[in-house]
Amino acid sequence: MYRMLPVIVAASVSVVSLRADAQPNVLIIMADDCTFNDLPLYGGRNARTPNIDALAAQGLTFNRAYLSSAMCQPCRAELFTGQYPMQNGCAWNHSASRDSVKSMPHHLRKRGYRVGIAGKVHVKPDEVFPFEKVKGFDPNCVRNPTQPHNVAQVTEFISREAGPFCLVVALVEPHVPWVMGDASAYPPKKIKLPPNIADTQRTREDFGRYLAEITYMDNQVGQLLRALNESGKADDTLVLFTSEQGSQFPGCKWTNWDTGLHTALIARWPGKVAVGKRTDALVQYCDVLPTLIDLSGGSPASEQFNGSSFRTVLEGRSDQHRKYVYGMHNNLPEGPAYPIRTITDGEYRYIRNLTPGELYIEKHLMGTRGTGALNNPYWGTWTWDTQQNPATYHLVKRYMLRPAEQLYHTAEDRYEMNNLASDAGQAERKQRLAKALEEWMVLQDDPGVNQDTQTSLQSARRGQHRYYPGR
Repeated sequence: MYRMLPVIVAASVSVVSLRADAQPNVLIIMADDCTFNDLPLYGGRNARTPNIDALAAQGLTFNRAYLSSAMCQPCRAELFTGQYPMQNGCAWNHSASRDSVKSMPHHLRKRGYRVGIAGKVHVKPDEVFPFEKVKGFDPNCVRNPTQPHNVAQVTEFISREAGPFCLVVALVEPHVPWVMGDASAYPPKKIKLPPNIADTQRTREDFGRYLAEITYMDNQVGQLLRALNESGKADDTLVLFTSEQGSQFPGCKWTNWDTGLHTALIARWPGKVAVGKRTDALVQYCDVLPTLIDLSGGSPASEQFNGSSFRTVLEGRSDQHRKYVYGMHNNLPEGPAYPIRTITDGEYRYIRNLTPGELYIEKHLMGTRGTGALNNPYWGTWTWDTQQNPATYHLVKRYMLRPAEQLYHTAEDRYEMNNLASDAGQAERKQRLAKALEEWMVLQDDPGVNQDTQTSLQSARRGQHRYYPGR
């Protein structure tokens, strides 16, 4: 299991101290809808990712990195603002952050940086996220096929001699539709499906297409790293690779399970960050921007961030950062309101479903207006297979009908299949995690603390709650 690999310890790593005046360039490479443990780096048994593996061998791999919402727009808003969804205002997909929020371009430009983004942006409004747009990568994840990419303008951006740069390259793979890469390299019969994915023929075929897009994405990572090397700036650049949230399979994206919220994170900075090491330090997307400000010589503590700098982890001076990381999901506008909140200490995860008597319905997976599931025809094979296969029935029930509380020993049960919430031996742990989650919800002015949660969320979407602006 990936987590048993060597963990970075401050006493065992020799890393050059980071000087306050040595502002690094920053290259952030994001995948799109890539379940972290489908990558070989985190125990994946199918995909081939030689470029990501090579990057990890040159840097520091975070075993326990998370985002707070397993949807594209909220997680990106968290990354770019250093704030949780309920503070920056983007608490569901296709919404917007509040006009008063400041983001990565605002904070780093004050530090003398050029701040750009290439590929998929998927945050708004523009005045909150005033990135310089860099062309060359497809900004639209729903094209079939994805448009050809070209690293020329990325190379031009990073090669300019005009102060340090921060560039986000947001790739659109392996987001659906799974049409890129060589799916024949992943024959359905040879695929080893995770236990949270139902074993049907159509699922195997689609999973193979998804794996092909992971390999295609990995090739783009390699091209970007070569462009950085050719620019002559690799030694002065902090590279961060992250896989974003889980894939568009049931139980991954749009959930608060580990396969939705856990993300891959690799950091490489030659001579500054440990080489070929791993860390169990808990970090979250909202910690990234404070870290960049810290490394640039700024003071992240003076800003309104929910996150904090994990610079000491990068420097090898600590193997700890947070006590807990948090997650939330409202399911709007992907389906009927279904608020979920979660907390994990990296070993155990506690989930609270605030409307447990309701069915969980996600239209992108289940289809709309009788036209079939959007880009996910395998869902119908799951429901059909429930009559013949008890294991598939269990997975469909797990997805659609959820108890009020769930507790998982994620370190041992990495796909969180065994709910320990009713285990008397876990009562004290469950109570401790539940209390910490409730404290976070109160601090975030979460309308989920209200008794009538469904009404609260629906009225919030209409713009009647100041933490959920209607957009």
